[in-house]
Amino acid sequence: MVTKFHESNLTGPQNSRPRQEVSRLLTAVISSQFRQVLLSNPTKALTSGYGGEKFNLPHEHQKRVASIRANTLADFASQLSSIEASWSGAPVAGD
Repeated sequence: MVTKFHESNLTGPQNSRPRQEVSRLLTAVISSQFRQVLLSNPTKALTSGYGGEKFNLPHEHQKRVASIRANTLADFASQLSSIEASWSGAPVAGD
């Protein structure tokens, strides 16, 4: 089963979009192949996308997510949660 994500589903203020993209990212981990790439090479997972669609994170957010090093999905999610908490809605450089 492939879940399609559409740009038109990204509604709301611009600063809420990174959280929507993180939700898409976490939805994509249902694929064992994507999950494996996410844990071993987050940069590749982010740039490759999932289901034929790219993740639309602002550059600085993408760099922070790509910096996560985790051996398990639980560890990745924990680190991602910490990073996401720092996205308090303030604009990020590069937006």
